[in-house]
Amino acid sequence: MTKNKKLLAKKIKNAGAIFMGEYTPEAFGDYIAGPSHVLPTSGNARFDSGLSVLDFLKRTSYIEANKTGLKNTLHSIETLGNSEGLDAHVKSAKIRFSKD
Repeated sequence: MTKNKKLLAKKIKNAGAIFMGEYTPEAFGDYIAGPSHVLPTSGNARFDSGLSVLDFLKRTSYIEANKTGLKNTLHSIETLGNSEGLDAHVKSAKIRFSKD
């Protein structure tokens, strides 16, 4: 146990759940408090959180470029696409300027 649990908790960088205080056993967190028992293991807390309602929401990104924006980034798209061997990515951008 520690005297300043909140200060210590702020120093923890990777954890799926932090059980604070002598009256907060893991069972309390699992069954009563609400966080899911499905917590990241094998060091995955470095980049992931415990299972939550957010994992069941569908997210969609809406992306829109205008002609100038695409033209200004065409070189970057070409460089990245070629370095990854994704020729069709490069073609999908360049073909939009084939009539110019």
